[in-house]
Amino acid sequence: MFHPSLVHHQSCRGTDCRLHLPDTFGLLCWNIHKNNRLPDFSRYLASLHTEHTISLMLFQEAEFRDESAYGLGDFAFDAAANLELAGTFYGVLTASPIESKEAKAYLSEAKESLIGTHKSLLFSRYQFIAGTPLLILNLHAINFREAGSYERELRTFIERTEAYEGAMIVAGDFNRWSRGRARRLHAFRERLGLDTVLFEEKRKIKAFMGKHLDFIFYRGVELIDSAVFDDHELSDHNPLYAKFRIIS
Repeated sequence: MFHPSLVHHQSCRGTDCRLHLPDTFGLLCWNIHKNNRLPDFSRYLASLHTEHTISLMLFQEAEFRDESAYGLGDFAFDAAANLELAGTFYGVLTASPIESKEAKAYLSEAKESLIGTHKSLLFSRYQFIAGTPLLILNLHAINFREAGSYERELRTFIERTEAYEGAMIVAGDFNRWSRGRARRLHAFRERLGLDTVLFEEKRKIKAFMGKHLDFIFYRGVELIDSAVFDDHELSDHNPLYAKFRIIS
């Protein structure tokens, strides 16, 4: 019913889309709960950019059209739609002042049991000025399904990335609300050799049934700083921030 007519959306609307990531960069990960059209979203995002270095923004439940990411101005973006309603798309979206070198969008094999929609996954490849690649995975994991469906989706992610040996960041809303899901996500992280970004203010991270849902995992880059921001009223999730630098 809500199946998107187009899954992969891409745009570099600004006149100054840069080609390379800086060697030190910040990343924001946030389930925005379809509220990026609100004027408060643009204002809040501008305030974050004033206070922090943010080169990559990974949103889940973002709202967009083919060449327009609401609330993001002239940022380049790639998006993977899992839902379309009246010509507007919703899904995961990765935005940056740097244009991706390559991006691929996928839908989950399983559908949510309540409304029958897929979840989406976006692979984006960026490049540092030295030519070193960075692979970004932005995902919103399947939610209202049995643990077996969750495991199969994670296994699919592994199959699509195992051949890649470079720097990687995997972030999003993993819907890790049960012990079984937590165990499967841990195995996924171990299989890909990923470290977990830790946050001092754990209580600010969105949780369900006592378990955190949102994560940033990484390898091949060095973690410098991390924070969780809760000074907004835009979503029931709080944005996660991590600052990295390339390992020379």
